[in-house]
Amino acid sequence: MSNEFDYKRLDRNDAALLLVDHQSGLISLVQDFSPGEFKNNVLATAACGDYFGLPTILTTSFEDGPNGPLVPELKETFPNAPYIARPGNINAWDNEDFVAAVKATGKKQLIIAGVVTEVCVAFPALSALEEGYDVFVVTDASGTFNQVTRDAAWYRMQQAGVQLISWFAMACELHRDWRNDIEGLGQLFSNHIPNYRNLMTSYFAKG
Repeated sequence: MSNEFDYKRLDRNDAALLLVDHQSGLISLVQDFSPGEFKNNVLATAACGDYFGLPTILTTSFEDGPNGPLVPELKETFPNAPYIARPGNINAWDNEDFVAAVKATGKKQLIIAGVVTEVCVAFPALSALEEGYDVFVVTDASGTFNQVTRDAAWYRMQQAGVQLISWFAMACELHRDWRNDIEGLGQLFSNHIPNYRNLMTSYFAKG
């Protein structure tokens, strides 16, 4: 019996980060995570993109409407990143500027997080898959109305070939080997996982 499984692991040299519609209005709809937990997960994902030097694209949908502006912390983290304010396209992949920015990265792997999961994340994820990209969705930095709609979106994307991953797993897969940088990644984890500070305290105590 042949094994057709192909482990496509994240490669920091071939990955781009797409942060889709983390807007002040839309984030208020997120109910599958607590507000504090969700904000931490989103900022942790952004911190990973910054730490690993991933080309990052920020996009918003209909800012002048009820969706609201991009949360300021993301713009502060990536002041020089392409910022695509879509005038109305619900699926970011329907916006030519967004697709052009993605293609300009030259990366084959796309890491996507956004609000809401079944629309702003699933639509561009499925569209990118159709165009031959390897797509990874950060589950805990993507939010929606409730667990039912979230799970339906996860199933839909997974069946199509999207890899579902947490921000912590994303960081570990990109890093590959602790010897690449113990203190840098440890600090990132400590900033977003309070209990991880205990691990780093123990590590520094040994030194």
